[in-house]
Amino acid sequence: MAQDNANLEVIFQTFPKSIATPPAVRQVVDVFKAKHFLIDSKTHELNSNAVLAEVREPLESVGFQIEKGKSSSEKIKVPVLYGLNGSTSKTFDADGFHSDLGIVLEVEAGRAVVNYQFLKDLFQACAMQEAKHLVIAVRNVYKGNRDFSTVLGFMETLYSSSRLVLPLASVTIIGY
Repeated sequence: MAQDNANLEVIFQTFPKSIATPPAVRQVVDVFKAKHFLIDSKTHELNSNAVLAEVREPLESVGFQIEKGKSSSEKIKVPVLYGLNGSTSKTFDADGFHSDLGIVLEVEAGRAVVNYQFLKDLFQACAMQEAKHLVIAVRNVYKGNRDFSTVLGFMETLYSSSRLVLPLASVTIIGY
């Protein structure tokens, strides 16, 4: 079951629990650890864009494309469906994507649990044709709630049940 994370810094869990965290995903965790003093949810009230801005440069240095803003040209579009002549007919936006390794990154703040944004992130990554791994970063603490623990509880239930099999090799939840 999810542990109490009130006194922890950057923590993470990879699913399924029967595999080690992939090395490239571990690099993402290490970036969050290196930037923790700037993004710690116990001491900072940053929105997801501000957190993403802090981790952008080190993630880009290891091959990620990172969203730069809210305009269409600044977003990272990952193919979902293809149409005539192989054209992309449907995409979903991601906060970050490593196309060579198929890693989708989503960074959430206040909406992670309150609006179940993490479930939307999971659904969209499952539909992305090139996605192999999903990393969702959520606050450890948001308005007195333990968002990381809540998301972890959902993922524990999902992976403990045999009712749904995801098309992803791994899902890693990072608490910051």
